[in-house]
Amino acid sequence: MTFGFAPPSTTSLAMATGAASRHGRLLEPAEWTAAGIPLLSNPRELVSGLHSRHAPGPSTAVIAVLGPEERLVASASFVQRSNSADGWEYRNALLSRLRRVIPHDLRRRTPARTAVLMYCRDGDERWTEEDGAWMWGLRDACTLHGLRCGAYITLTRGGWQVLGEGRGGRSPGSDTRPGHLGSLAAETAPLTLSTAGGAAEPLRRTAAR
Repeated sequence: MTFGFAPPSTTSLAMATGAASRHGRLLEPAEWTAAGIPLLSNPRELVSGLHSRHAPGPSTAVIAVLGPEERLVASASFVQRSNSADGWEYRNALLSRLRRVIPHDLRRRTPARTAVLMYCRDGDERWTEEDGAWMWGLRDACTLHGLRCGAYITLTRGGWQVLGEGRGGRSPGSDTRPGHLGSLAAETAPLTLSTAGGAAEPLRRTAAR
């Protein structure tokens, strides 16, 4: 007589694996802080510039690339709605936009450009699992596109905040009316960095590079 355990059904195994996988595709605040993300010396200038260009509303992500001269090289915005916070899904959405607006830097030994993500959402400034999934997605998209992973910024009714840094401001916020761009020169104003420890809608705007 042989004794043993019946193997789990394929459906049950797939559901368990999927749940565990999704749970692992997000970054906790402590993990993000420990990753040594480059700090923006003037985050207010960057946030205001991206807000003016893309006029983000709730569920809008704005991905921006900063060049070696610490200037805004390219940016794109899109609306991402999902029933569950999944870093894999967000990574794919970000990578798709990056590929449209700027060539990859995978041939470089070290990244020369930095990607920054600003996400406009409901709620307050406190970290959420959705934020953690966007952080995971940004980091992974940067790796696959040869970029340095930069700051993650949330935009809510209370204002903006650079998560993991404790820096933020009341304006602009998610319900702030965007201002007008002054000139093309203003679009490419230098931005200094210092190193420290469902379905998507089409692109709305892309900054010239």
